[in-house]
Amino acid sequence: MIGSRGRVTGTIGPGLIGEVLLNVRGGTEAFYAYPMDPEATFSSGTQVLVVDFEPPRTVYVERWQPLTR
Repeated sequence: MIGSRGRVTGTIGPGLIGEVLLNVRGGTEAFYAYPMDPEATFSSGTQVLVVDFEPPRTVYVERWQPLTR
C-alpha cells in the first residue's frame, strides 16, 4: 500500500475520517484515510500518495506531487 497513488472520495482533514480509492489486486477499493500532516485538508478529487498503512483498511496520505523535469 505504501507508495500507492489514490484519489480522495471523502474529505480528509483534522478530526475527519476521509476516504481514498486505491488500485489494489487488479481492482479499485476504498480505504479510510487520515492526513499524515494533522493540519492538512484534502477535498474530493485530490490525488494523494499513501505514506503509511494500518491493516486492514486505514491509510495515511499526503498530497501527490508529480516530479518536474
